[in-house]
Amino acid sequence: MRIALLSYRSKEHCGGQGVYVRHLSRGLAELGHDVEIFSGQPYPEDLDPRVTLTKVPSMDFFREPDPFRTPRLSEFRSATDVLEYALTCTGCFAEPLTFSLRAAKILRDRAHEFDVVHDNQSLGYGLLAMMRRGVPLAATVHHPISRDRLVDLAAARGWRRKLSVSRWYSFVPMQARVARRIPIVLAVAGASAADSVADFDLDPAQMRIVPLGVDTDLFAPADGRVPGRIVAVASADRPLKGVVHLLEAVAKLRTDHDVELQLVSNLEPGGPTERRITELGIGDAVHVVNNISDQELASLLASAEVMCVPSLYEGFSLPTVEAMSCGTPVVASRAGALPEVVGDDGTCAVLVEPGDPEALASAIRDLLDSPETRERLGSAGRRRALDRYSWTSVAEATVAAYTEAIEAARTRRNRHADR
Repeated sequence: MRIALLSYRSKEHCGGQGVYVRHLSRGLAELGHDVEIFSGQPYPEDLDPRVTLTKVPSMDFFREPDPFRTPRLSEFRSATDVLEYALTCTGCFAEPLTFSLRAAKILRDRAHEFDVVHDNQSLGYGLLAMMRRGVPLAATVHHPISRDRLVDLAAARGWRRKLSVSRWYSFVPMQARVARRIPIVLAVAGASAADSVADFDLDPAQMRIVPLGVDTDLFAPADGRVPGRIVAVASADRPLKGVVHLLEAVAKLRTDHDVELQLVSNLEPGGPTERRITELGIGDAVHVVNNISDQELASLLASAEVMCVPSLYEGFSLPTVEAMSCGTPVVASRAGALPEVVGDDGTCAVLVEPGDPEALASAIRDLLDSPETRERLGSAGRRRALDRYSWTSVAEATVAAYTEAIEAARTRRNRHADR
């Protein structure tokens, strides 16, 4: 099968979507399929050599070290570039829309080269142009971004900040409209599928649940766990990730335990997370790391006594599965898909109510005080990762969804031909 995989930003350090693109493309290639990734900046790295990368350059307004820069006139190459600049100037996140328009333009002349196009949650209006041309289309919705918007609005203080947040998330209604038109929508968990149906008004018949996978050879148990080490992974410095509640829990734990928090995240300089670390006086116990390799992340997860996932919502949470694969016991919020990912029976993880620092501190304290419980949870988590999550099985299930998308496009073409 010839597959075009679209992703508006795909570097792994941007979050789970980048991990998804890299590993799914490799799994598809291992099954013998031809995969070409079409990606905006930041581009994916370390792709399987059998996978082709086609760069779809954007204006890249969020690049480091000069985010929100003013572009030179010579940088504008198309009307889409002007649109991206105009929307960004008004506070909108324009990338999902403008990437889809650029991808649609490229595939206008190349669609015949592919059997199916798979969109990785851009859900921009350009996809509708592809569908009108009869292109077989499937899309992955990791979780509806309406959930991020809800949490960020609740955390916003003052009408100006709330207006700014609303403006930033103005692309969400577009994603809902586009998703309703796509015949096959992949979700990574039953909870995120249900949320997409509820928030985007999707038909449950559109949904196919295909979980994410983990490299269980790389993410594996290792000797030498560091006493008192807690690890958390937050791809974005957003209220949704609940990091502030974990920081408050760490402050409570420090009164009776020698703990350190290894926080894998790109924090906003001077942002709310950095400010809260200072306010709590725990800067010496919180170590922020970012831009680390898979190997470094695997080593870090395997070195911890506890992995904590304090999120207020998760559509899946691949780092949680990676921690389980490392045999690291997990404390997670009972939020979104997390109970589904770790199991809701307490066999593999301890679940606490979201947004409750006291409950987080208590659960982590109990694990730190009980090597037997840590061993039991860690071993059960490792078994669950081996039994349920592999990229080969993810690729196979995704191909089955592609077959349905191809058949749906054929049915649409036949229906139009009969009119």
